[in-house]
Amino acid sequence: MGNTCSSCLDCCGKQSKSGLYEPLLQENEREAIAELLQYLENRSNTNFFEGEPLRPLSTLAYSDNVDLQRSAALAFAEITEKDVRQVGRETLDPILFLLQSHDIEVQRAASAALGNLAVNTENKLLIVKLGGLEQLIRQMGSPNVEVQCNAVGCITNLATHDENKAKIAKSDALRLLVDLARSKDQRVQRNATGALLNMTHTLTDCALLCTLEENRQQLVNAGAIPVLIGLLSSQDADVQYYCTTALSNIAVDANNRKKLAQTDSRLVQYLIALMDTKSLKVQCQAALALRNLASDEKYQLEIVRCKGLPPLLRLLRSSFLPLILSSVACIRNISIHPTNESPIIDEGFVNPLIELLSYDENEEIQCHAISTLRNLAASSERNKRAIIEAGAVERIKNLINQVPTSVQTEMTAAIAVLALSDELKQRLLSMNVLNVLVPLTSSQNMEVQGNSAAAIGNLSSKVKDYTPFVKAWNEPSGGLQAFLVHFLSESQDIAFQHIGVWTVEQFLEGGDKDLVMKITQSNDIVTCIQRIAHSTQQDKPKSSYDSTTEETSDEMEGDIVGLAKRVMAAIQKDDTNAEGEPHQEGGADAGRQPVGDKQR
Repeated sequence: MGNTCSSCLDCCGKQSKSGLYEPLLQENEREAIAELLQYLENRSNTNFFEGEPLRPLSTLAYSDNVDLQRSAALAFAEITEKDVRQVGRETLDPILFLLQSHDIEVQRAASAALGNLAVNTENKLLIVKLGGLEQLIRQMGSPNVEVQCNAVGCITNLATHDENKAKIAKSDALRLLVDLARSKDQRVQRNATGALLNMTHTLTDCALLCTLEENRQQLVNAGAIPVLIGLLSSQDADVQYYCTTALSNIAVDANNRKKLAQTDSRLVQYLIALMDTKSLKVQCQAALALRNLASDEKYQLEIVRCKGLPPLLRLLRSSFLPLILSSVACIRNISIHPTNESPIIDEGFVNPLIELLSYDENEEIQCHAISTLRNLAASSERNKRAIIEAGAVERIKNLINQVPTSVQTEMTAAIAVLALSDELKQRLLSMNVLNVLVPLTSSQNMEVQGNSAAAIGNLSSKVKDYTPFVKAWNEPSGGLQAFLVHFLSESQDIAFQHIGVWTVEQFLEGGDKDLVMKITQSNDIVTCIQRIAHSTQQDKPKSSYDSTTEETSDEMEGDIVGLAKRVMAAIQKDDTNAEGEPHQEGGADAGRQPVGDKQR
């Protein structure tokens, strides 16, 4: 505070450099200076924001003497550097008054003090309420770089509060922020891009989500996109970070992704290059920006075409959690496009993804990893084989009862996709996947139940050896019999009843004598199917389950009633065939129930 003290003393009527004497101070101003100096000697134990200590500061702030105003502004600036707390109008009013001064030094110090106080949440709201935003907008147009820097820094802090974002978006501040982001002064540029970033951040209040979209749209309309893209090549790591993160947030909106594509065709290349920068936080945000862009098919293909897979794989293999999370989230979206499945596998992602299934420090990483493997297996027998041979199924078996429900859901869905392969079904059965799938059909989570049942159903269709199913009839956890009775129950969701009837049909068409006998001799199973076969449209409950399965050829065969009648006819045929003639396998129209579309 040495500068402030000397400034106060210099105002007491001494001779100026021009040789003329300045006007003597008013008595109340002299008293204010003396009081302030006294309080400053014990500043560590003084609260300057209320009561007697605030009074002399206010007196100097409202003085007509510009030197006293400078002293007050400098004092406020230095005090708020070390002491930030919630303040009232009596503190903010003199600072806002000082902002209106024509003196550059007063403006600079007053805007610095306001920026310091704007760190406090309650102060952010009160500053805007008292007209501080309008004052700061004027300061942003100052020819002085220091004043610009402090004013923009204060708006950066104000923009972190949800209620302020909309007011800033509707003011002239956005246009000025976009202009100042091009400033040749690195500090101004850094603060301006930081403010633009804050305007794109997700609102914490769900009721204000529409406002968030409007804010981002205002930002786009103000011409922020080309400026942010252009600054990705900045040498300043903070500017790179702010711009990358802002673009990532803007890319959440589908319409904005189209505008990004129209603005600069090199955007993906810039972001890929930033994944190799020295700054870990920039690498992370570049991957997240690519993840958001990869919500669109165009970008899914472009990232692979622009050689984005190698840097993503490097981030995936890092030991830094944010880098792992951002890269695995990105590759999950990229893997949605069927064309990208083989390039991702050929680049060497399968083994690292399998390793991430054990990453119990972060549930989201596990979900992204297993979902990516599921996507990679969706369209190709070759890819399914590569994933199984890499040990994915064994890893899933070992982890599935230890992971959170969300991960279980993805793991069971992945097995269901792998089980669609006629070539690999027997191999999966030999790996004893039924031992984990059967108990999960009674999970407390409906999606886990449904996915596990779908996997069993997919495995049951057109296999050469049904011995694994026979062995699993009673065990584990009541075995396949308990699963079928549970899914065929009258109180069960209609989608689950359908899975149960369809699975029974696959077992019967398989023609295994032992398995067919176990089904036909199960009064519970037969009774449930009879009930369904004789039910009417009104009897059928509506489904509340968002099934992961979809009917294929069974759509031509009719609904669950028709399916149940078909199964009953097969059971009765076996009953009349006392000698147990082998049941012929169903033809091409027997149908399958594959799991649904790829997941992001």
